[in-house]
Amino acid sequence: MAHPLRDRRLPIMLALGFAAGVPLPLVAGQVLRQWFVESGMSLADLGLTALIGLAYANKFLWSPALDAVRPPVLGRRRGWLLLIQLGLVATIAAMALTDPRGGATATVALAVTVAFLSASQDIVVDAWRIEMLGDDQERQAWGLAAYVWGYRAALLASGAGTLFLVGHVGWQLAYVYGAALVLVGVAATLAGTEPDMPAAAPMGWRARLRHSVATPFLDFTTRRHWLAILAFIALFKLGEALAAVMVTPFYRAEGFTRDDVAAVATVFGLAATLAGAVAGSWLIGRIGVGRALVLTGLGQMLSNLMYVALVGGGRDIPMLFAQVGIENFTDGLADAAFLTYLSGLVNRSFSATQYALLSSLAAVPLRTLGASAGWLAQSLGWSWFFVLTTAAALPAMAIMLFLLARLPPAPAAMAGEPAR
Repeated sequence: MAHPLRDRRLPIMLALGFAAGVPLPLVAGQVLRQWFVESGMSLADLGLTALIGLAYANKFLWSPALDAVRPPVLGRRRGWLLLIQLGLVATIAAMALTDPRGGATATVALAVTVAFLSASQDIVVDAWRIEMLGDDQERQAWGLAAYVWGYRAALLASGAGTLFLVGHVGWQLAYVYGAALVLVGVAATLAGTEPDMPAAAPMGWRARLRHSVATPFLDFTTRRHWLAILAFIALFKLGEALAAVMVTPFYRAEGFTRDDVAAVATVFGLAATLAGAVAGSWLIGRIGVGRALVLTGLGQMLSNLMYVALVGGGRDIPMLFAQVGIENFTDGLADAAFLTYLSGLVNRSFSATQYALLSSLAAVPLRTLGASAGWLAQSLGWSWFFVLTTAAALPAMAIMLFLLARLPPAPAAMAGEPAR
């Protein structure tokens, strides 16, 4: 068997990961929050911007349509991707015509639209990845690594790149640049090949609705401890989610500049995350998904304490490098293990719907509880706020140990018949 790195599908996954990552900083991450902070938005209101990304937490609601309906061009997966990506280019470019200093309503409305399109792109890319790479767990892990590399590279180009450009061309032209980055995904979509179609859905709208909506969800509920699985997925990123919403105003409160954030928190942070993603894929191959989840979950939880070490130190660049490096490396490790675990839970007969359900649950804390982060930071102060974000990971760790003891991941899980 050829080495996984020689697989010609990996560059496609790299480019699709890039396209998936481009919108996030622009509408639900650091770039938009920086724009809002510089426009005078309060800390509490800034926390509420987490709600802009609610589409990421609810994408399972329309994922059945993307599984069941075939666009008129390029096939089911590539056809949807092309239509969605062209919509992303147009809508991100439209954000360039707004200015939140005179009222953020138009900017927020367009950001919500971009988030919806971006979440839809995620649904199709995740399904295509699972179908394209087949049943081999190692190949799935390397495919995820390529996806994460592309995704994190997009966070560099879209995050740091946009922030660097703002000082030279302004926010409006910087967003036009962000829109152009999605064209990388358009090229990958056109260059890819449509995966083999699963068994055809029953004919008739009632039967099709049952096949596309009810059956995938009912299938998931037939496995053992399914409620515990859903609880674990929903809580695994809770601590990280609470911290992420407040990172931009926290850095600003400590005296770090926009260029500091772009260079250290984004550029150096990307390198640390990519290293973590590769190390995570290697670790999975050596010790398995279950043990990797335990080790990387602990690392992800404890890394939030680095924010506490940064509090009150002012513009301490070496300490910023340490905090960003540790946090992002452990996040990359945890992402590799967590996403491989999610892929192993999916029945490939309903890959888009079930993966969208699981990944949506992972986004729930950031898009709902994350909205309270501004209020919590104001009430507790930065040090106790970040202690809270560390402790918030404990429930997920307890559920994870329960599940791994009773439902240990197995290579066969990739075959579309999850452990029940």
